[in-house]
Amino acid sequence: MSGTDAVEKLEDVIIRSAEQASAQIRAARDAIATVIFGQDRVVENTLVTILAGGHALLIGVPGLAKTKLVETLGTTLGLDAKRIQFTPDLMPSDILGAEVLEESATGKRSFRFIAGPVFAQLLMADEINRASPRTQSALLQAMQEQHITVAGARHDLPKPFHVLATQNPLEQEGTYPLPEAQLDRFLMEIDVDYPDRDAERRILFETTGADETLAKAAMTAEALIGAQRLVRRLPVGDSVVEAILTLVRSARPGPDAGATGKLIAWGPGPRASQSLMLAVRARALIDGRLIPSIDDVLDLAEPILKHRMALTFAARAEGHTVPAVIGQLKSRIG
Repeated sequence: MSGTDAVEKLEDVIIRSAEQASAQIRAARDAIATVIFGQDRVVENTLVTILAGGHALLIGVPGLAKTKLVETLGTTLGLDAKRIQFTPDLMPSDILGAEVLEESATGKRSFRFIAGPVFAQLLMADEINRASPRTQSALLQAMQEQHITVAGARHDLPKPFHVLATQNPLEQEGTYPLPEAQLDRFLMEIDVDYPDRDAERRILFETTGADETLAKAAMTAEALIGAQRLVRRLPVGDSVVEAILTLVRSARPGPDAGATGKLIAWGPGPRASQSLMLAVRARALIDGRLIPSIDDVLDLAEPILKHRMALTFAARAEGHTVPAVIGQLKSRIG
């Protein structure tokens, strides 16, 4: 077999795999839509995050189905899902697990590790900003390293491992906001808004009757891992790469930002570029496309960049906002 034939065969394999994965993901999205109404953008961005192998921070007031979304995702994607309600008295061992001393029937004592809820494939960290920085750090370190260490012993987390953390923008008294360096661990910050009138009407009828629709499985964990590997193999055109670099670099203070740079106190690092590169491929795969476009970059720019940058005090005093600044930067590309 010649080199050209081998390349064509590899391309055929990738195309077939992509078509199969895309069909499964769209089936999962349709299954979620039978349970979660009026949050199509939230569902799509969450699926993009998981396909890209990342974690998401969901920002929204109570009662917008954030918890239900995580439960539904666990069912439709075939993942073991768990939930932790973060509170001020939550300790790192409540998340990670702990060693306990046991005594056998013969009187021999030994330590045994009891795994905490972090050993899940899909973990919901509910109101993550209510726990102390020490407890937040324990989870965020696990997110970054994909393993934990207890009493000197390493314990690997399941694969895949994704965290969907929620944060309530109200009632900030007694909370511990996530530091900027830890926010960077989240691939996306996703705003969960109120549903429109038609969606809320449907919610009324679908959720208050005698029968409630339950989500159905559409994928397995193994299929999801295969789709995640495939995302990293999808080609990205030079124009899309240049758009990513231009956008991320212009979101930092300095000459690349032009006049907008004076508004920015600090901006995203290379991890934002990596996140955007993976996310545009994942979004293309969900839509049944093999190659991402510049439109994907523009659509995903805000949820990927906004928690990775901040404006100067003077800019905030003048009424500028991070989303508005990102909109200005996008207009230069689009």
